[in-house]
Amino acid sequence: MDMLMFKLDKSTAKPLYEQLYIGIKDAIIHKQIEVGTKLPSKKKLAEFLNISQTTIEIAYFQLMAEGYVVSKPRIGFFVEEIDELPYIEKEHLNMPIEKVEKKIYQFDFHPGKIDTDSFPFSLWRKYAKNLYDSSSKEFLQIGDPQGELALRAEISKYLYQSRGIVCKPDQIVIGSGTEHLLPMILRLLENDSKFALENPGYSAIPKIQLENRAIPIPVDEEGLMVDELEKTNANVVYITPSHQFPTGAVLSATRRTHLLNWAAKDENHYIIEDDYDSEFRYIGKPIPALQGLDQNNKVIYMSTFSKSLMPSLRVAYIVLPTTLLQKYKEAFSFYSATVPRFDQHILANFMRDGYFSKHLNRMRKIYRKKHEKLTQIFETYYPDVKITGDQAGMHVLISVPLSKSEDQLQRIAAKDNIAIYPVSDYLLKPIEYQYPTFLFGFGSIPIDQIEKGIHQLMQCWGISKSKKR
Repeated sequence: MDMLMFKLDKSTAKPLYEQLYIGIKDAIIHKQIEVGTKLPSKKKLAEFLNISQTTIEIAYFQLMAEGYVVSKPRIGFFVEEIDELPYIEKEHLNMPIEKVEKKIYQFDFHPGKIDTDSFPFSLWRKYAKNLYDSSSKEFLQIGDPQGELALRAEISKYLYQSRGIVCKPDQIVIGSGTEHLLPMILRLLENDSKFALENPGYSAIPKIQLENRAIPIPVDEEGLMVDELEKTNANVVYITPSHQFPTGAVLSATRRTHLLNWAAKDENHYIIEDDYDSEFRYIGKPIPALQGLDQNNKVIYMSTFSKSLMPSLRVAYIVLPTTLLQKYKEAFSFYSATVPRFDQHILANFMRDGYFSKHLNRMRKIYRKKHEKLTQIFETYYPDVKITGDQAGMHVLISVPLSKSEDQLQRIAAKDNIAIYPVSDYLLKPIEYQYPTFLFGFGSIPIDQIEKGIHQLMQCWGISKSKKR
């Protein structure tokens, strides 16, 4: 064979053995070296190319490992027959990585964003540092499918103290977000179940196996209209009773009783209660969880640490009624927990030592001040903008008296470097609103920037300051 075909560039960072391996492999693939051909001896090729025999040996052994050549003891290396490969050779794996630029807005009023400046980084780092040690080597193994007992025990205590929920750790299942836990719940319920969802409501729900089984139920100022639910053939209802998403309505006491009675009527009736941001209430006492009022094992309670700690932690949990526990264990005993064990124990220790409660108290004060600031700005300068859902949570609804569509206004805001989210994004069934309505999330906006953000948004929409008389 002609050894001149292998030209190596010693000035590049690419190792010589890799250059040689690629050169020979390409020649074999493109039939420039015939099957059965004996490759030059390591000594002969090393002398010819002025490189070490070790470099030749590494290249040859890589070719042999991939099946391009075969070694015959004391004779040499011979080219093997290879099948036609149905792919296009990459340019030596040096293809450019396409970067997707994500637009960063000056003001992003997303309802799911939190105040990152107030996160207790040093404390969290201390707990993480203490845990990542050889004394915690057991956490390298797969843990309990339901989640770590230490964390489930802390959640159980927290729910009793904060939400009036009495449950055992054995009833709690931990997962990486509601998107992971909801399909598990759906599988536990009957395959032919009909699901009623709030309209407007949490937009991710219909995308999780419910496209053909979702029944929209209207919401008013008292929350889900239970009498409308009773008119349907739904046997499972997904609801956010303490702070309806996205309207902010609170399910009234009368409707709570009505809904629990609906669930008790039939053994196949269940309520999925999403308590996503119950920690942050600014007016009156905390709203009790439906699960704490349920006497018939009909409520599947669900919550998350996304708002109370951080969305990226990806820790959510469900509290199963005792009637579904055995069914859960039979269906999911082979599952692995989707939250890393180390993360679970960091959080459990953080809760155990009382820092989670302290953090929540601090964040309530911060979000309350932001909430008061934004309502004061709207009431003072933009009295014609209607604010609703302002009793709790980290967003309000604003209704603006303009003739443009929500889509037009969203695009106008985006051009002015502002992200705002229309309520129509959360509709299962069209609703005619008098004016364009948007979710105004204030969690991630610094308090000293809230006034500027509101004024900039109103200005780009052509709404002038008009002090309330």
